[in-house]
Amino acid sequence: QGQLVESGGGLVQTGGSLRLACVAPGLAFVDYTMAWFRQAPGKHRVIVAAISWNGGDTYYSDFVKRRFTISRNNAKNTVYLQMNSLKAEDTAVYYCEEDVARAIVTIHDAGYEYWGKGTQVTVSS
Repeated sequence: QGQLVESGGGLVQTGGSLRLACVAPGLAFVDYTMAWFRQAPGKHRVIVAAISWNGGDTYYSDFVKRRFTISRNNAKNTVYLQMNSLKAEDTAVYYCEEDVARAIVTIHDAGYEYWGKGTQVTVSS
């Protein structure tokens, strides 16, 4: 949809860190669940992490647990993804997505109504 704008991607070495940010200008943000998805070449888009409207609930895929942290600042209409201990297999385009629900009700891409154009993350080994 292009109504969310991601930033912070880039090239990093294995073991390094990146912080992605996503702003939602013009969208209702504070009442809704936000999530980060990623899509590697030739693969389906999969959820990385999600956060409920007030940050009270979070979800992480097993492959990023204890390495990535999702957070949000509702005053700034911004959601973040702190990525630590990056691995080559984390290489993908990362998308910010919004679900018009307060709680995390789905981890499937089809359930999210808005998304950005993505930001490329490349981890070199």
